[in-house]
Amino acid sequence: MKITKTNFKDLLIYNKNTYKDKRGYFRELFLNRQIQEKFPFDVMSYSKKNVLRGLHLQLRNKQSKYVNVLKGKIFDVCVDCRKKSKTFGKYFSIYLSDKENSSLLIPKGFAHGFCALTDEVIVHYKCSAYRDKNSEINILWNDKDLKIKWPLKKQILSKKDKNALSFNDYQKKYLK
Repeated sequence: MKITKTNFKDLLIYNKNTYKDKRGYFRELFLNRQIQEKFPFDVMSYSKKNVLRGLHLQLRNKQSKYVNVLKGKIFDVCVDCRKKSKTFGKYFSIYLSDKENSSLLIPKGFAHGFCALTDEVIVHYKCSAYRDKNSEINILWNDKDLKIKWPLKKQILSKKDKNALSFNDYQKKYLK
C-alpha cells in the first residue's frame, strides 16, 4: 500500500493492493493498521450519471470519512472548513474510480461532495462517527468564493443541495 500526502493536513490518498488473475481480482479496501482512527459506521450511495452530492458537513459529532468507489467514476471534492487550518476555505479534488484501487481519507472538519461521471456509481464510506441529522449542513456546491471546477455542465441535485448555504454564510453563522 502506498499513502500519498496532499497539501491539506491529514487529507491522504491510499493506493491499495489489487491481486489479479484469470478469474478477476481481489482488492484490499481498508486496513485498520494503517489508520489510527476508528470507523464504526459504514454507508454507501448509489448515483446515476450527473448526480452531484454535496457539499456535506457535520458540525457536531464531526466525521472523518474513508471513501472508496466500488463501481464507476467520480470527481470527489473536499473543502477545508477547519477555521485554524492553513488551507481553510480551499478545496481538494480528485478523480476516483473502480478501475484503480485508491481511497481518500478525509479528516474531520471538511465538507465533502462528489459528482457521478459514469452511468452507475457506487460509493462506500467508512465514517468515524454516526450520522447526526440535526448536525448536518450543506455548503453550496457552486459557491462563487470556493471556485470549484466541477467537470459537469448539467447536474442532478437534491433540493437540500440546491438550497445550501454559501461558504460566506456558513462562516458568519457557525464560525463566530
